[in-house]
Amino acid sequence: MKHTYFLPVVVCAAFFAFRLPQPVPASAPIQTKTPPNILWITCEDMSFQLGAYGNKLVKTPNIDRLAAEGVRFTNAFATAGVCAPSRSAIITGMYQQSIGTQNMRTLAASAAALDAYPPGFKGYSAVVPEEVKCFPEYLRAAGYYCTNNSKEDYQFQAPPTVWDESSNKAHWRNRTDKNQPFFAIFNLTVTHESQVWVRAKEPLLVKPEDVVLPPYYPDVPEVRLDVARHLSNAMVMDEQAGKILAQLREDGLEQNTIVFFYSDHGDGLPFVKREIYDRGLRVPFIVKNPFEKSKKGVVDHRFISFVDLAPTILSLVDLPIPAHLQGQAFLGKQQAPKPRQYTFAARDRMDSEYDRVRTVRDSRYRYVRNYMPEKPYYQNIQYRLQQPSMRAILALKEQGKLNEVQSLWFRPTKPKEELYDCQKDPYEFNNLAELPQYQAKLKELRKVYEAWIQKVGDTAAEPEMEMVRRWWNGKEQAPVTETPKIQSEFSKITLSCATKGASIGYKQRWKDPSWKVYTQPINASAGDSLYVVAHRIGYQKSPVVVLKLN
Repeated sequence: MKHTYFLPVVVCAAFFAFRLPQPVPASAPIQTKTPPNILWITCEDMSFQLGAYGNKLVKTPNIDRLAAEGVRFTNAFATAGVCAPSRSAIITGMYQQSIGTQNMRTLAASAAALDAYPPGFKGYSAVVPEEVKCFPEYLRAAGYYCTNNSKEDYQFQAPPTVWDESSNKAHWRNRTDKNQPFFAIFNLTVTHESQVWVRAKEPLLVKPEDVVLPPYYPDVPEVRLDVARHLSNAMVMDEQAGKILAQLREDGLEQNTIVFFYSDHGDGLPFVKREIYDRGLRVPFIVKNPFEKSKKGVVDHRFISFVDLAPTILSLVDLPIPAHLQGQAFLGKQQAPKPRQYTFAARDRMDSEYDRVRTVRDSRYRYVRNYMPEKPYYQNIQYRLQQPSMRAILALKEQGKLNEVQSLWFRPTKPKEELYDCQKDPYEFNNLAELPQYQAKLKELRKVYEAWIQKVGDTAAEPEMEMVRRWWNGKEQAPVTETPKIQSEFSKITLSCATKGASIGYKQRWKDPSWKVYTQPINASAGDSLYVVAHRIGYQKSPVVVLKLN
């Protein structure tokens, strides 16, 4: 068989149509006759602001119904109090500081974040360890249709093999084969921090005078209004979630789809978002599994972490869990034999402001390690100053009108260690680390923390720009993924890439909407054409190779 290569890609209208079958996935295919669909409905920047979690002001009937029909988790924790590092952990199953994705934000950095970089530097896509993949790639290799609507924000550019669709039009309904199992994410952004000021002219659904303020807020109109706006946005989010769930029912998919709902971290309000205390990390988390009829209205107090999501999804669809994943499955056939005892989280650069904080929490206590104790708790983040409540709090601080509790955020330095009793002190105000009666617990959690950080690693020990230059081999831009190689032997086409960790994708036609995941040799015939690309996370994509078989 003769074959012709084109480098780089040349789109030729004379190419013949594909006759290539799907390759057999490298990982084991789904064994059940009716593979489960997975639907994730996620929202942003929201703590327990749902009726199902006890907020009586907020009317969220759709998510409350989901909780009544499924399992409501009470101890689900993000790995960061801010979105991009948190989303990195979700998509990879790896703690962000262990793979270099801990700084908020690296890719498509905001104007405020650019202040942290050298002049002219525009950000970077984190170069994660070669074994790390975005977990939907495993699902796609096993035959799933994977969609993301639409926020990614993983701290790196996702390889083209991760999603069938990733846009504001992505939907399971776009499958050409309606029997193909799907994994679909819908990211609802209406509860994001920015929507407190962006939606300022929208009707309020919660009265400011009815809001119950936490003790760290001064009772002033600006604060009440921002909290009321945030709660109103939660109600709008519930309506949006309800429409997605209604579409699932309309399509007759409710009985074959496992539904997850969760928030990416805590409330998008001052002294909540970006913090590593419960209010910044603990999130609503609900799972409705129609295959478990007995689990309706169940409250589950097990500890789960966002690094557990990737292995849990693989467990639910009966695919192997890669050994490098740092989380553990909490559902499915591969559920961990023991529930996790601890959750861990990290805080690093926030836009232009550097800090380095690590934390571990058990069922009652939280331990905090401050690596930069000379820095204040409060960071003057420009993005957050758009919230009227933030500006009002700062004005009251300058006037000396904040009380002792409200002033805690503005302490000029931090202790090296903090310890809190989260049951007696849910706002985590009273540091117990120096008290004699808590030294045993302090030593216990210190030991747990140090064992964990030793096991998973912490790339933040290296200055950020030094880390980037090391990734880039001292150059001014990221390395390019090696051009994939195509080898043919009779009717078998084999693809490879010299860059370790690169994902390889191929297309049957250039106009095809997505790249298929290459896993093993492909059958081909004379007249077939093939487009091939490779991409290691953090590197630039390879040139596209075009093959025409004559």
